[in-house]
Amino acid sequence: MTQLSSSELMELEQRYGAHNYHPLPVVLDKGKGAKVWDVEGREYYDFLSAYSAVNQGHCHPKIVQAVAEQAERLTLTSRAFYSSSLGVFEKYMTEYFGFDKVLAMNTGAEAVETAIKLCRKWAYQKKGIESHKARILVCDGNFHGRTTTIISFSNDDEARADYGPYTPGFTGIPYNDLAAMEKAIQAGDVAGVLVEPIQGEAGVIIPDDGFLTGVRELCTKHNVLMMADEVQTGIARTGKLLAVNHEGVRPDVLILGKALSGGVYPVSAVLADDDIMLCIRPGQHGSTYGGNPMACKVAMAALDIIRDEELAHNADVRGKALRAGLREIDHPLLKTVRGRGLLNAIDIEPANGIDAWEVCVKLAENGLLAKPTHEHTIRFSPPLVMTAEQIQECIGILKKTFAEL
Repeated sequence: MTQLSSSELMELEQRYGAHNYHPLPVVLDKGKGAKVWDVEGREYYDFLSAYSAVNQGHCHPKIVQAVAEQAERLTLTSRAFYSSSLGVFEKYMTEYFGFDKVLAMNTGAEAVETAIKLCRKWAYQKKGIESHKARILVCDGNFHGRTTTIISFSNDDEARADYGPYTPGFTGIPYNDLAAMEKAIQAGDVAGVLVEPIQGEAGVIIPDDGFLTGVRELCTKHNVLMMADEVQTGIARTGKLLAVNHEGVRPDVLILGKALSGGVYPVSAVLADDDIMLCIRPGQHGSTYGGNPMACKVAMAALDIIRDEELAHNADVRGKALRAGLREIDHPLLKTVRGRGLLNAIDIEPANGIDAWEVCVKLAENGLLAKPTHEHTIRFSPPLVMTAEQIQECIGILKKTFAEL
């Protein structure tokens, strides 16, 4: 079959696919490590990492090998039967992250929904909240997924509009505001607090030092579950295995996804101790693909890589170098630089018809792929396998691009 051109492939998506995304005009065909290539063979640095799913780099050979070996053996059983992979995976996960139990799902949104279910079950069975009265506190600017329940507590009009009626039981409070959180808890019937350690989709919003510690203390004081959504910030992205590790905080419920598979296969998980996890009993929650043999082997390979290649440390060191390089750029369009590890962002001050989108288009022309988030913010989250030389080359591309704008 003759390879179609980028323009032809974009036209196919436009004609036959739903218009629920607005991609940059680049058609990718191959990836390796921190780089990707389009169908015409042009090379780019990937500075999005599939929204932090490809932390281990594109097509890591150990993950690809795990896929190949398991694909020839057994891919799916459903949970109607035991499998030779699931128990091994569950032991691995609970020891890796330090919890009693794990519940495997597929996508980040499914993991968040699972955490919500767990929290409510616990509230009625253990805390004694009256049936159907439990409230979960969520933060303004949150992004936890796209399901109907999750967008019900979003205050992003684009994600929420025309999808009602909305699911009740959630109370929004300002992010990074412990006083507002305590006031909302004291109003009663609060089962849990769902929080992102760093708000990624909102524009890489980093809370004040001590915020996560304060959330933990409030939850402990008032017998409320702290649920940490680390789907994007977890698995070494911020320079620690988990973003909550920066403050030495242990949540009651840990939500993981994205890089749990290194971008090769949909895998997500919720971890909690027995007192919480065992509130859900057989028949009360599940997933046909959740915890399938392929997912188990892929996730263990992906986490082995994080540990063996010391990618959390690499993210910390490379992130500091990247931010230092960005701060050397003196340009009226570049307003602010912030980040932690290799989860970083810049704010663009639009001028002369140039906005964040135009900056990303120009970056792509110069060989670096990024995408705007939250209007005038551009997120930079390359794979954690970036070398010192590659980071410096990318800083060069960024400086060259701003000089040309």
